[in-house]
Amino acid sequence: MAGGITETGEPYSPFVGLVYMFNLIVGTGALTMPRAFASAGWVVSIALITFLGFMSYMTTTFVIEAMAAANAQLRWKRREQEDVNDNETASEYSDDDDVMEPGRSEPETKPILSVKRSGHVDHFDIVERVEMGQMASMFFNKVGVNMFYICIIVYLYGDLAIYAAAVPISLMEVACGNHSCSAGSLKYNDTDLCWGPVTRINAYRVFLSAFTLLLGPFTFFNAQKTKYLQILTSLMRWIAFAMMIILALIRIGKGRGEGRPPVANLSGVPNLFGVCVYSFMCQHSLPSLVTPISNKKRVGVLVLADYVLILGFYVLLSFTAIFCFDSSLLHDMYTLNFTDNCDVLDVPVLRYFLGLFPVFTISTNFPIIAVTLRNNWKTLFHRDGGTYPWVVDRVVFPLITIVPPILVAFCTHNLESLVGITGSYAGTGIQYIVPALLVYYGRRHVQPVMGRDAINKHRSPFRHAFWVWFVVMWAVFCLMFVTANIILNETKK
Repeated sequence: MAGGITETGEPYSPFVGLVYMFNLIVGTGALTMPRAFASAGWVVSIALITFLGFMSYMTTTFVIEAMAAANAQLRWKRREQEDVNDNETASEYSDDDDVMEPGRSEPETKPILSVKRSGHVDHFDIVERVEMGQMASMFFNKVGVNMFYICIIVYLYGDLAIYAAAVPISLMEVACGNHSCSAGSLKYNDTDLCWGPVTRINAYRVFLSAFTLLLGPFTFFNAQKTKYLQILTSLMRWIAFAMMIILALIRIGKGRGEGRPPVANLSGVPNLFGVCVYSFMCQHSLPSLVTPISNKKRVGVLVLADYVLILGFYVLLSFTAIFCFDSSLLHDMYTLNFTDNCDVLDVPVLRYFLGLFPVFTISTNFPIIAVTLRNNWKTLFHRDGGTYPWVVDRVVFPLITIVPPILVAFCTHNLESLVGITGSYAGTGIQYIVPALLVYYGRRHVQPVMGRDAINKHRSPFRHAFWVWFVVMWAVFCLMFVTANIILNETKK
């Protein structure tokens, strides 16, 4: 088909792969974490975020092992097809033996193939990009495949809608807000004027249109097209995090810290759980990120280093925040604490930079998420041996990926209910249930084909079946916990 659903794309180094994964994981969740820490208490928070980070790392290794198993199965099927073709060719030549001329030599197609196969080939090399949708089709039954697609489509569409609304909202707040250090005491309505006769809601729509025109075209290409943009915005990300951490430490060091967070507050745990699950999400985009890495010998070390680095950032950012600012004054978006408080930061340019930081964070994630959803749509409708017309492959699939979330963002920027469904339900499925089942059934499919002695060099360190079922039971508990919390909150109203 045009573009092939498993094309790898332009290769890049392990360092670039680390940058991609860091950019994908550290998004809006990081900026909502300080308030969640303050609500749940610092001891409970550090225990829960460490455990959830460990769980996310485990399921990430599950997905990578399943990718290697899928590559092995694709190679095996291809080899079986070649054997069938070879046998058919040999049969045709045997039928012609009676009429063959005495001096005519026998064709040497079989020995050539044998030589080609005699070289060392590691069947578990990850050289073809196999999206989660294709892995589900390979390892799950029809019901499992349909459930997977419901889960991944709800999550990715929700994610894109959140991103599409959050960027123009941030731009609107910077363009229309009051940054005279008193903004924290003011409340704005969508009908208030922004500039001239333009209201705030119309300014939001203008920024959303610009966002669509600038980042929408990346959906028609591969995520690797944004490599240099990813590296640049990653540097901005480090600068922004370092600024917020250093500014908070300076204020705490001067004895002007206002934070007195509780040790534990169980009522804040449900919100912290949702934030942490959302903040460690990356499993759905691993095939697009890991496959193009040129040297995968240490991909396990790369993933572990990424998770340790991200966990350290989350803890340091949140701890400095909850001891620097009064818990009751922490904003949902942590950067706003620096834009409306001159006591912490009195340089206008830097305040604007931090105010726009969510724009940098989200804008670099949007193309990767969009490409992942596009590839899963292509896999869902793909049939063995079929091809897509150029228009369908290059135009229709990108459009059905990008148009729905943009329309949702145009209609409303109050996505609280969508965020709840996306993170609590579809997010739990994508981060926990799907990876666990993929690696479980992937092992069962590959073992009869490759034999018990075959070693998957990308296998997870958590190879015992206990870990798979532990993840599944944890996911079920999380779904029950979140549902019970929603019911209790509704009955209190």
